[in-house]
Amino acid sequence: MSETPIEPEPQPSSQPEPDRGLQPPPLLQLPLPPEALCQAQQEIQLQSELQLRPVSQQTHLSSQSVSQPESLPQLQPQPQLGEEAKPAWIKHRRLLLLLLGSSLCAAILGLVYYTQHDLRTESTGIKQTGTVNPCLSPACQTASARLSTSIDPFAQPCDYFLFTCGSDSPALATGGRQRGEGISNIPQGQRKRAVRSERKRGSQQRENTSLREDRKSALLQYLRKILESNNGSTGPAVQKAKGFYHSCLDTRSIETAGAEPFLTLIQKLGGWAGSGQWNQTDFNSTLSLLMRDYSTFPFFNLYVGKDPNEIARGTTRKYIQIDQPDLLIPTEWNSKTQKSQAETQTLRPFLALSQRYLALLGVPSSSSNCHVGIFISLSSELAVATAPLPHRLLKGQLYQRMTIKELQTQAPAIDWLRCLQTAFHPHPISQEDHVLLHNLPYIVQMSRVIRKWLNKHELSSSGPLHTYMVLNLLHTFIPALDSRFSETDRNFSVALGNTDGVAPRWKRCVLETEKGFDSILTHLLNERIAHSEAEEIVLNIFSSFKSKLVDLKWRDQTSRQFVMNKIQSLTPRLWTETEIPSEAELDQLFSKVTVSAHGYFSNYIQLLSLQQKRRNKLFTQTEGADILSVTPFLLGNELIFPMGMFLPPLFHPTYPRAMNYAVLGSLIAKDILHLLLPDIHSQSETVQAVGECVWAHYLTVTEKPGRGGASALSAAQQQEVWVQYSALQIALQAYHQSLTKHPGDTSLSGFSHIHLFLTSFSQVNCDSDPYREFLPLEPSFLITVICAKSELCPTSLQCPNKTQQHLLPSC
Repeated sequence: MSETPIEPEPQPSSQPEPDRGLQPPPLLQLPLPPEALCQAQQEIQLQSELQLRPVSQQTHLSSQSVSQPESLPQLQPQPQLGEEAKPAWIKHRRLLLLLLGSSLCAAILGLVYYTQHDLRTESTGIKQTGTVNPCLSPACQTASARLSTSIDPFAQPCDYFLFTCGSDSPALATGGRQRGEGISNIPQGQRKRAVRSERKRGSQQRENTSLREDRKSALLQYLRKILESNNGSTGPAVQKAKGFYHSCLDTRSIETAGAEPFLTLIQKLGGWAGSGQWNQTDFNSTLSLLMRDYSTFPFFNLYVGKDPNEIARGTTRKYIQIDQPDLLIPTEWNSKTQKSQAETQTLRPFLALSQRYLALLGVPSSSSNCHVGIFISLSSELAVATAPLPHRLLKGQLYQRMTIKELQTQAPAIDWLRCLQTAFHPHPISQEDHVLLHNLPYIVQMSRVIRKWLNKHELSSSGPLHTYMVLNLLHTFIPALDSRFSETDRNFSVALGNTDGVAPRWKRCVLETEKGFDSILTHLLNERIAHSEAEEIVLNIFSSFKSKLVDLKWRDQTSRQFVMNKIQSLTPRLWTETEIPSEAELDQLFSKVTVSAHGYFSNYIQLLSLQQKRRNKLFTQTEGADILSVTPFLLGNELIFPMGMFLPPLFHPTYPRAMNYAVLGSLIAKDILHLLLPDIHSQSETVQAVGECVWAHYLTVTEKPGRGGASALSAAQQQEVWVQYSALQIALQAYHQSLTKHPGDTSLSGFSHIHLFLTSFSQVNCDSDPYREFLPLEPSFLITVICAKSELCPTSLQCPNKTQQHLLPSC
């Protein structure tokens, strides 16, 4: 994978050359008509017969008298007046020549048919010779069950693209489109049959994991299967990860424990004023422990990363970075005062949230209101100095560099050296070390607020700062506590207008497991990835992508050279085992971790400790792919493809390659186009031309005849249409490239090759897509466009009642 990709061969331009008119592609040009070939061959044969005879025989032939060779068998000639006896083969030479010419003509006709059929299939990269064997692997059987619930585009060419996103789509409720105005001019009976058919499939689609499933959800499902598998041969580290996951699923034990585990933890930290038992612990000591042992950052956030100002100079050093915290109280930005403030309309729900938390922790109602009031007041004062990222970027407040000693002078309320040494133990830290700040005005204001509350002697017994830290710690531990706490948090979220559904328990447990046991999950995932098949599809897609750039019509040479240099410098590769620890290394790494079968709270504490170690590794480790990554990313001059991309239902080594390239191949192509060509509309004229061409096809099929005033596409829409259409073309060309190297493919659900490719493509493009809002049409409709003027499709995709469709140009 580390080798430089093979240079793509230049593709012929889609535009006709000047003064030549429109010419068919070379592979599709027909030879002479068969009749002309037969006639020409007979004439050549007759001339050859004459040229091969001696001159004397030619003379005798002209006078109708040929002497019989002695070597030939004697035949009884029929007496003719004035002629000598002649052999029968000479007398019937016309018949023999006719038979010979007919045989030769038939052979030429067969050759012409074979040549045309071979060229036609070769132009698409597919030679369907003999019977295509079906794929019968367990993975294929599951995929076949999903595919059987889908609509075949070639069976319903007029409206297949309306129903590919499942029976829950708006299109099914109205029989219309999901985008734009309602589709028209489709026979009512046909539409009703399609709707009934899709609704019948609806229950099956909801029960099964779909090709259309969000890629992140598909990855989480796969990790779930790994964690729930019962493989006793795995090492101790793997068993600990699985044990943590199963303890998270044990809600009965969690509900039985209630709030007691958290109250015990508070006592370990010196108690708190809410319970009436507080040891007056030191502020900076408590803050340091919360950051180191429990990944809780009440007053500021801590990161580890590079300085972007140094990256350009090739420096790889990493720094501690200090940012404003994620406050529990909702805030809003006032553009007039250029300050943040607590949202007025959320104060009442936030008050109810705080009161409920204190009640669940057993705080008496007589003192609850005092603690809640102090907590909200302190939160509001901290919120004033926070600022949204765009404002800080505009003001140049990001990546401000200073030493820890200088920071101590700016914000003296925090013992910075002590806190940072504790939080990043055992990493060595000194006062002269530089740190990067992302909101120095907040850090200065935070120090003033803390010093003010520390000096309020009348509140010293109530410990306002300590109570504030305890409630932030509670928020960290809500995932490990009983359902009363999570329901309280959920009610507050709904009061803020969040309508997202509650994630299933298994999904939350997979995500929590990843936070501490990510290296183990990465190892398990790496063992199950088909590396050679994944590498092949990556290289073929990237090669096809580069050849696509050759076909573009650039606005200027500078843009072309910039893009081509950028692309040529990249090397695509998988994030593979070279960066992944072995099982023995994992066992050593997690040797001190103990997991309780029914003690999720104690397991969660160890998880937070593992997060601290993970954070410390960032000082020395090379940045890599997050195990939950499902899209490619750039790392220097490498284009990295995370392993989480190559999983069912989007990819499997036993799937027909037509399915793998149509589903995952098209998604990879889209990812690459979005990542590497974000400004392609301003760089290439082809984008607008293709966007308008595809849109013209869509309007012809979906709008009423003669309807005018169709809105033009915006630049962003044209670019997204081009990206989606190009991704389909790139994936198809890559599939061709794969078949060229390794001929033959299997079938699925009776579909094979291009038919299976396009049917699979119609089902995959309904997953969540951050660019979907810019696409004015259903992605599956692109099948109609690519089949409009192509020989590669099994049958025509033209809608019978759209008489103008065949007049549209190819895109």
